Amino acid sequence: MGLIGLGVMGQNLALNFNDHNFTLAVYNREKEYTDDFMSGAAKDRSITACYSHKELVAQLETPRKIMLMITAGDPVDSTIDALLPLLDEGDIIIDGGNSHFPDTIRRTQSLKEKGILFVGSGISGGEEGARFGPAIMPGGNPAAWPTVKNILQSIAAKVDGEPCCQWIGDGGAGHYVKMVHNGIEYGDMQLIAEAYQLMHEGLGLDHAQMQQVFETWNEGVLSSYLIEITADIMAKADSDGEPLLEKILDTAGQKGTGTWTAVSALEQGVPLTLIGEAVFARCLSSIKESRITASKIYPQAERPKFTGDIEATLDALRDALYASKIISYAQGFMLMQQASDKYGWNLNYGNIALTWRGGCIIRSRFLDNIKEAYKKKPQLENLLLDDFFVDAIQSSLEGWRKTVQTAIAMAIPVPAFSSALSFFDGYRSEKTSANMLQAQRDYFGAHTYERVDQPRGEFFHTDWVKS
Repeated sequence: MGLIGLGVMGQNLALNFNDHNFTLAVYNREKEYTDDFMSGAAKDRSITACYSHKELVAQLETPRKIMLMITAGDPVDSTIDALLPLLDEGDIIIDGGNSHFPDTIRRTQSLKEKGILFVGSGISGGEEGARFGPAIMPGGNPAAWPTVKNILQSIAAKVDGEPCCQWIGDGGAGHYVKMVHNGIEYGDMQLIAEAYQLMHEGLGLDHAQMQQVFETWNEGVLSSYLIEITADIMAKADSDGEPLLEKILDTAGQKGTGTWTAVSALEQGVPLTLIGEAVFARCLSSIKESRITASKIYPQAERPKFTGDIEATLDALRDALYASKIISYAQGFMLMQQASDKYGWNLNYGNIALTWRGGCIIRSRFLDNIKEAYKKKPQLENLLLDDFFVDAIQSSLEGWRKTVQTAIAMAIPVPAFSSALSFFDGYRSEKTSANMLQAQRDYFGAHTYERVDQPRGEFFHTDWVKS
């Protein structure tokens, strides 16, 4: 096995491969990364350092298998260009970075024409997952799967003995599913952040109390990796003994996958409202100086002290978080269904849920329920129509609505909670206000409209000015 790119993820994947009895040749553009790795974590292991692409390729048995763990974009293309003259027909290149799926579609086709098998594989789990078992989402040229299946499934996380690595689909399917995974991750993180602000600023809970809440939640239906680490974050103190969380500047970064998800949803007309709001919330956080200025122009009246039942409010908040998380996943699967139809990927949604059950950042308890929903009905139109999720939403709805009301009354922004609730209220509405939109469009642009008392597909226009 060859591996190019010895950043944190690359190094940990190399060690993971080696733990599973794969011999590796590794290369990094910066020689010092290779030297440090070989003298440190890779010392006395079956890992060979290489200092050129040619040297790395020479170390590999055929068909050669080379994994790229490098920055997405031009670096991937330039590395492929450097490798091509050194490879033979049937060799395999695996891109394990966060590449944009259109690039993967292009590379898969281009390399197929040259006789090289390309795999675009999303990998989730961060540093720990890469080291001890990530979730892996391979797609690309299906002819590569029989060769790389055992390799990738060996190093992947396991849940109930099942590897969190299944073939996703042709072309860019693997990287698309990873992109949506990251979009859902954005949504989950924003929901937790909003819950934290409501608990801290609204209910006046201290960090020890909030840590206990998140630990308790992690033992129930909200059990997930992100809830687990949030409890750990609440417990971390700075050198002065004060909560470290409150020393962190409130400007959130992003690397683009959430934006790609939102853009793809807009392009395909999928109402990915929660994830979109999560992306916009990060954008809003980045204009810190402007927010400081606005806070002085529009000072908030002193927030009223909470006088209600804290335990009941926390129960409602738990329900709101649970229901909103369900909406996040439901929207993500809606987007994947639309993309699967558009690109002809024939995605297996049960397998995707299975892949996400372990190793990845969004692993959570109800992924088993998602897997079962698609097992019962592979062409399920929407997760919100499955019996389990119908019951979950109905039992959470009252607390969900109360939570949004509480936040609004206390001037605490909850864009993800409120957009999720608005989406649900819209989705379950037999009639919406879109008839007014169509009337307006027909008035100013003669765009026509359909009538409720006529068959679908018949269009009408009205002269709105003429009496």
